[in-house]
Amino acid sequence: MQPLRATVARLQEGVWVSAMAPRTKDKVKRSTGRPKEPVKPASSTDARIKALEQERDGLKGELDAARQRIAALEESRSAVASRIDWVIESLNGVVDRGD
Repeated sequence: MQPLRATVARLQEGVWVSAMAPRTKDKVKRSTGRPKEPVKPASSTDARIKALEQERDGLKGELDAARQRIAALEESRSAVASRIDWVIESLNGVVDRGD
């Protein structure tokens, strides 16, 4: 980069000084991301529908398994709560008889 005084002096002389690099016309063209050949919408739609149906069926299976697991956990929780109630009643009976 040139010192400021030299740049100002050249501007006063009528000489244009550009701090930017000159543009090159050999730029790389980038693709637009679109396929060059048209995609058949019917077959891609059918494939997408088939994939979504398979995903739906898989998710239904997972949901059924989760519901069964939830039912088993609720049953287990209920059994534990009943056992805790039984223990508390037994301890209350022991305390009452001890007095």
